[in-house]
Amino acid sequence: MCIKTPFRAPFDITYAYIANRRTAITLPIPETTRPMSILTPAMQQAIAEQRLIFAATVCPDGSPNLSPKGTAMVWDDSHILFADLASPGTMRNLAANPAIEINIVSVFSRQGYRFKGTAAIHKDDAIHAAAVARMRAGPPSLQDLADRVRAVALVKVEQALPLVSPGYWNGASEPEMRRQWEAYWNAANADWHNSHNPSPAP
Repeated sequence: MCIKTPFRAPFDITYAYIANRRTAITLPIPETTRPMSILTPAMQQAIAEQRLIFAATVCPDGSPNLSPKGTAMVWDDSHILFADLASPGTMRNLAANPAIEINIVSVFSRQGYRFKGTAAIHKDDAIHAAAVARMRAGPPSLQDLADRVRAVALVKVEQALPLVSPGYWNGASEPEMRRQWEAYWNAANADWHNSHNPSPAP
């Protein structure tokens, strides 16, 4: 299901004539008509759990650019933020064309989300400073990088769609999928360690 919520302020503007002068009057919008949050709790949890996401932007020549990001965080109910540590191409593309898509997928459950939106770059401002502060208070992997942040990209999410592997098409459950891919990655890690740290000969 596609979730798309345009921005709307929590008030509406109408006009009345007071003393024969056209005057703007702001009227509160009832809570039931205010826009719903785009990032659901499940989406926010996925963003928090996955330490590697992929961001797609458009190069000046129209070609795609796909870049991994390890600093993504939920900023609020409709924004995702990531830091510019070594992303000159991504930031250059966003400065010219703010369109972006972010993909998040669990390597174990083979499920995730794709978020489409527009990004605004913040450098040496309040949002930049607040993002660095969040990183310093976050997991060690982010704390160590906080002082290296050159700028941040604040993505306004306009569409949110689920990503589900075709592996579920034959009726597999999530626990079954997780067991399958946990076994795969455990074996892959074991092979890597064995090849880089061979056991001593008897």
